Amino acid sequence: MAEVYYVGVDVGTASVRAALVTRTGLLKSTAEEPISIWEPQSDHYVQSSTEIWDTVCTVVKRVTHSVERSQVRGIGFDATCSLVVLDQSFQPLPVDQDGDGQRNVVMWMDHRAEEQAARITNTDHGVLSRVGGVMSPEMQPPKLLWLRENLRESCWNKAAHFFDLPDFLSWKATGSLTRSLCTLVCKWTYCPPEGWDSSFWTSIGLEDLLENNFSRIGSVTCPPGSPLGHGLTQEAAADLGLEQGTAVGASLIDAHAGGLGVIGADVTGFQLPCEDQPISSRMAMICGTSTCHMAISEQPLFVPGVWGPCLSAMVPDMWLNEGGQSATGRLIEHMVKGHVAYTQLQEQARQRCPITGENIYSYLNSHLSLMANSPSAVDLLGSSLHVWPDFHGNRSPLADPTLKGMVIGLPLSQTLDDLAFLYLATVQALALGTLHILESMKEAGHDIRTLFLCGGLSKNSLFVQIHANATGLPVVLPDQQEAVLIGAAVLGACASKDYSTIQEAMGKMAKVGKVVHPDRELQSFYDRKYKVFLRLFAHQREYQTLMDQR
Repeated sequence: MAEVYYVGVDVGTASVRAALVTRTGLLKSTAEEPISIWEPQSDHYVQSSTEIWDTVCTVVKRVTHSVERSQVRGIGFDATCSLVVLDQSFQPLPVDQDGDGQRNVVMWMDHRAEEQAARITNTDHGVLSRVGGVMSPEMQPPKLLWLRENLRESCWNKAAHFFDLPDFLSWKATGSLTRSLCTLVCKWTYCPPEGWDSSFWTSIGLEDLLENNFSRIGSVTCPPGSPLGHGLTQEAAADLGLEQGTAVGASLIDAHAGGLGVIGADVTGFQLPCEDQPISSRMAMICGTSTCHMAISEQPLFVPGVWGPCLSAMVPDMWLNEGGQSATGRLIEHMVKGHVAYTQLQEQARQRCPITGENIYSYLNSHLSLMANSPSAVDLLGSSLHVWPDFHGNRSPLADPTLKGMVIGLPLSQTLDDLAFLYLATVQALALGTLHILESMKEAGHDIRTLFLCGGLSKNSLFVQIHANATGLPVVLPDQQEAVLIGAAVLGACASKDYSTIQEAMGKMAKVGKVVHPDRELQSFYDRKYKVFLRLFAHQREYQTLMDQR
C-alpha cells in the first residue's frame, strides 16, 4: 500500500514554508520562499495577499513533486494573525494612505492602532476579560477601527471581507467562508457558543459590522482541523498541483500550529514532571521573530495581561491562555546587528568556516563559553549587564504596548566581548520575561511543569538552556525541528479523517527529540537577576511619571 502524506503550510512573518509529512509525523521534504514586507511609515507593516498565495503555491508544488497526487490526503494552513482586506469581488484593497491596492494585509506586528486599542480598553467592555483586560494593537478590532477612521473612502466603505490571514488561505483553497475558531476567538473577541457580542462592536463605533449577520467578519465558524467545503476547489487544486477535493482543515494561527506540533507528544520514559499528568501541565513556546506562550486548561482561567481563556482555539474543548513577547528573535537581531562590533563578528564567523560561514549566534555561543572557561559558567557573565526587553512594547503580562527597552550596565568600550555580553544579557532578559509570564499564569491557577519549545530560536542552544535555567523547568525540543509545519499537517490529517481527533493526531505525529534540564546551581543567581529585572520596569514607570509631570 502506497504511503500517504499530508501537506503543512506555514506563512510566517517573512517567508512561506511547506512540508510533506508522513502519517507518523516525519518530514519527507520542505521548501521555503521569502515574501515581501513594506513599511510605508513608522509602525505600519503591510504585505500582499496575492503574493502570499502565489508563494504558497510555489512551495507546495515543490514539496509534492516527487509523490503521486493521490498520495496527498490532506492539507492544513497556518499563518500570522495579520488582517486581509478584500472587496465584494474578493479583490484586494489598500490598507495604507499610499493607496497601493495590492498591499492589502495589515501585519500582526503593525502597531498603527495603539490609540484605537487604548480607546477600546477604556470602554471596559466585558469581552476584554478574555484578552487579559487590555486590547492589544496586534488584535483585529483596533486595526479595523483604524481603517474606518483613516481610510474610510479608499478601503472601509469598499471592504466586503475582512479575513485573518489563516482564514484567507483556507478560503482561497476551498471557497468556504467558514472561519476557524482559533482566529476569531483569539484575535477578534468571538466567544463560543454565544458568538459575536453586538454591544461590543457598537460600543467601539463599528456597528456597521453587524450587517448581514456579521458577514464581513464571519458568520460561520468551526474548530481547527474541521474539513472545509468540499476540499480543494478545481482552481486551487490546479494552483497547488494537487487533486481537486483534497481535504483542507480549518486553519490555525502560526503559533498555535507550533503548539499542536509539540504539546501533545508522548513523554513516556523521559522522566519529566509532566509525565502521567494532564496536558495542562505543559506550556508550548513558539519562538521566532516574537514568542508565544501557549497554556491550556480544562476550565477557563483568567490571567491579567494574558490573552484568553479561549475555548477550542488550539485543542478542541480545551481553554487556551496565550502569553507573548512581541519581539524576541527580532530583538536579538536588533541588539547584535546594531552593535559597532557586528562587522568584526561577521568576519570572525567567516574565518572559522571559510566556505559556508558559521552562524553568528553559534559563534557568539562558543565565544561566551571561551570567555567563561566552561559552558556552565556562561550565565554568570551576565551578572552586571541587565536588559529590559520590551523594545516593541510588552504583550504579556503587563499588556502595555507603549513600554520601551532599557539596558543597564554598559561600558564605554565596544569590543566583540562587549557584543557577546549584550547578546547574553538580551537572551537572559527574554528568559526572565518568560518567567514573568509563568508567574502570572501560576497565580491564576495554571500548574505548568514542563516547557515545550519550537521555532527558529529553539535551534539556539544558549537560548534554550537559559530558558531552562531561568525558569527552573525542563525544556522539551521536538524530534522534527519544524514543529509548526507538523502542526499544520495535523490539520490536514484530521480533515482527511485519517485521525478522528486533534488529540489523536498530536499524539501520533508529535514526538520528543531532546530534553534540556535546568542547572539547579544557578537558581539563586536567577532569583537575584529576576529581582533586578522587575526593578527595571518599576524604574521605567517612575521615570515616565516624572517626565509626564507638568
